[in-house]
Amino acid sequence: MEIKLTTAEIRTILQGCQYTLRLVGSSKDYRRLQSSEYFSTSNGVVLNDAFNILGEVVEAIGEVEQFSQ
Repeated sequence: MEIKLTTAEIRTILQGCQYTLRLVGSSKDYRRLQSSEYFSTSNGVVLNDAFNILGEVVEAIGEVEQFSQ
């Protein structure tokens, strides 16, 4: 089954994900977890990296839209 989304819907969803990541990252419990010596990921990324990557994707979508007009 294929889900059909408009570009605007895709951008809104990704921005919503960014907002959610920012909320999680700003919580005291998450900051405590991330600062633990036992917290690690296989490639060393943290939640803020995911936030930044989503921002880059949203910007790239905007650029494609700009050049497609």
